[in-house]
Amino acid sequence: MKILSLLAAGLLLAGTVGVAASGAATEGTGATAPTADAMIAGSVHGWEWPLSPKPGVARPFDPPLKPWMSGHRGVDLRAAVGAPVLAPEAGTVSFVGTVVDRQVLTLDHGNGLRSTFEPVSSSLEPGSRVTKGQVLGSLDPGHCGPAACLHWGVRQGEVYLNPLSFVMDLRPSVLLPLRDAQGVYGSGVFGSGVYGSGIAGLGAGAPRHWWSPP
Repeated sequence: MKILSLLAAGLLLAGTVGVAASGAATEGTGATAPTADAMIAGSVHGWEWPLSPKPGVARPFDPPLKPWMSGHRGVDLRAAVGAPVLAPEAGTVSFVGTVVDRQVLTLDHGNGLRSTFEPVSSSLEPGSRVTKGQVLGSLDPGHCGPAACLHWGVRQGEVYLNPLSFVMDLRPSVLLPLRDAQGVYGSGVFGSGVYGSGIAGLGAGAPRHWWSPP
């Protein structure tokens, strides 16, 4: 029991340090940390793709380590010029206009959540309400070089999120031990000894299976 108590205390300390480090990473940057709801967006929101049929990804989400550093704050989705761009979720048009050299449209989905699309030509005006799946406009050329693509970005406040997490489940699969006839994992508590021995303390030789989130 003493070993279990020490292990629990160690895990609690590691979690506390992790939370403090996470807070320090955003302190002084002006960025708002994403909510738990946004972090598990794929399982909560159930958005639709902004293109139909489901597009290929030309360039994935690759956020910078710091707000002022370079990175890819969204995803590029392959599509043909003129393809209809759809609202992945209901919202209100908050911006339509030219940014630098391309047409940009932004949707406000409420609770600080916004999605941006470019380059898109649209007849909508700021303040227009749109429903999920409604046509926002059409894809213009000019992004991804000679091959056309749609740049889609999602923000929670000032924090950029991976748009794919709103249309796909990106949570990793987890390796779990199989229960035996007595309903325990291996022998003893999670295997032999304290949480067993072997991979992740699941008990040496304990049968395992892969679990993926529903």
